[in-house]
Amino acid sequence: MSTPTLKQAPLQNGTRVLGVGAYRPDVIVTNEDVCQWIDSSDEWIRQRTGIVTRHRAPADVSVIDMAEGAAREALERAGVDPSELGAVIVSTVTHPYATPSAAASLTDRLGATPAPAFDISAACAGYCYGIAQADALVRSGAAKYVLVVGAEKLSDVIDNTERTISFLLGDGAGAVVIGPSDTPGIGPSVWGSDGSKWDAIGMTHSMLDIRDHAAGKGALSEGEAAVTEAALWPTLRQDGQTVFRWAVWEMAKVAKQALDAAGVKAEDLAAFIPHQANMRIIDEMAKQLKLPESVIIARDIAEAGNTSAASIPLATHRLLQDNPGLSGGLALQIGFGAGLVFGAQVIVLP
Repeated sequence: MSTPTLKQAPLQNGTRVLGVGAYRPDVIVTNEDVCQWIDSSDEWIRQRTGIVTRHRAPADVSVIDMAEGAAREALERAGVDPSELGAVIVSTVTHPYATPSAAASLTDRLGATPAPAFDISAACAGYCYGIAQADALVRSGAAKYVLVVGAEKLSDVIDNTERTISFLLGDGAGAVVIGPSDTPGIGPSVWGSDGSKWDAIGMTHSMLDIRDHAAGKGALSEGEAAVTEAALWPTLRQDGQTVFRWAVWEMAKVAKQALDAAGVKAEDLAAFIPHQANMRIIDEMAKQLKLPESVIIARDIAEAGNTSAASIPLATHRLLQDNPGLSGGLALQIGFGAGLVFGAQVIVLP
């Protein structure tokens, strides 16, 4: 008996970003506000990070709420009805439930059921990871349109009194719709990881630590006699020098690889949209890439802070809002963060 030949979905030659949306919480936290919690100054924070303000979401606004706000704008700008979505991807590390996913709830809210939905946990590279997967889904014929959202409520996982990362972080969400194109609008993704630096950015405790402490199996850290309930909640920490050196020296190489993979040069770019981690990192990367003055560099970090997976789509939204003439131009985007993980692509701006 012969085995029948399986059918496969027809391939799509090109993909592109069709629309961008953003959600920025209303609460603005200034450097002066931050200095109530840590011994620092507005001048020091500006000089070291480039951050002036950051947005924080109130208690009654969730990761999914912010994702919905950004997604609805992206869908409207793309001219795509939620019912047409073939997949919904949410990149986040701050959805408070390990399961079910934020994406499943978002899909229902948008009216995109029964589109497949899943979350990506790739920290500040999560949005670029989502673009890589959306691009593959559309080109493979698995979906016609894919929604990619980066959404973070980092204020839920910081200790305002610690100095390694808390003062950098903000909340928000950015979203894009990826769909078919007659010409290529998303270059090959250059992505990967370096788990040897797994502990350079991470949480103070695991879920198992909390369980064991609640069961009376001991303190959470060596030499600790007692822990308050508030201290049980895991919060973020980072080895700033390790992360800075890796981001500056290694990510410039990845960005160059993304340019080469797309077959373009730095002078062909209209914009550079790196993860908004630190203004000094952004400036050094631009220097190493030898970007001409004609390339507009996203600096949303000054107003929004570091929003992890949300930072690149938020920065893209702001860049297009302030510079509508960039539409149709090429942009190099690169995300990098905890894991350590990284991802980059050259895209055509919507």
